[in-house]
Order: sequence, then C-alpha cells, then structure tokens
Amino acid sequence: MKLMNDYVHGHSKAKTFYHSCGSNFDLIEYFIEAGVDIINPVQTTAANMNPVELKKRFGDRIVFWGGGMDTQTTLPRGTVENVRDQVKERIRALAAGGGFVFSQVHNIQYGVPPQNIIGMADAVLEFGKYPLAND
Repeated sequence: MKLMNDYVHGHSKAKTFYHSCGSNFDLIEYFIEAGVDIINPVQTTAANMNPVELKKRFGDRIVFWGGGMDTQTTLPRGTVENVRDQVKERIRALAAGGGFVFSQVHNIQYGVPPQNIIGMADAVLEFGKYPLAND
C-alpha cells in the first residue's frame, strides 16, 4: 500500500482514497503511515468510531470522507429534526480545521423518507459553511 501511495504522490498531484468499512480505528494510524490521504466511509456506528475521537486523534493527518449521517438508523427512521441534529453534530465533530468531506456513512437505502434526504441536504448547507458556527 505504501509503495503504491508513494508512487502516486511522487508522480502526480493526486490523492489516494481508500474504502474501509466498519471499525477501523486501530488501522487508521497504519493507513496514514502508508500514505493514505482519504478514508471512506467513516462508519460512526461501528465500535471505536466516535467522530470526536477520530478527529482528535487523526483529523490533522487524514481526510474523513463520510460519517456525516447514519444511513442505518437516523436517516431511514429518524425525524427531519433528528437528521438535522445529527448533521450539525457531525459537522461540529469532524469539520473544524478542514479534512472532512460531508457525505452520509454509506449509500442511501430504499425506503428512506424523501423529507429526511432533503432535511440532510438543507442542514449541510446551513451548518457546513466556513467559518463554522459555534452554537
């Protein structure tokens, strides 16, 4: 992995983007050492994947692409207000100082209420503008 990342970085301005589902907290340091620039998804419902802890420990060395909305519980079964609250909380936890690309944890599944998808998008537009609001 390091050889490939070193090659990409040495021959282009491209960033490397790695897909790794689940609880990968204990692997992130190794990903960073191997030159990984971006990790996706950020499965915040998996063990040891607390967004605040992820940002504190690794946020200045790797980009988190995802983790902005739980697609297994909150998005399909929450209210629009639950969705807005989670978007705001995840942006607060992961976006400060950069290094966060808002995206839901994984694909949006069948049966998600359209108003929750719209609520998520509206909340990102409201809470995701720099400088971030502290409220």
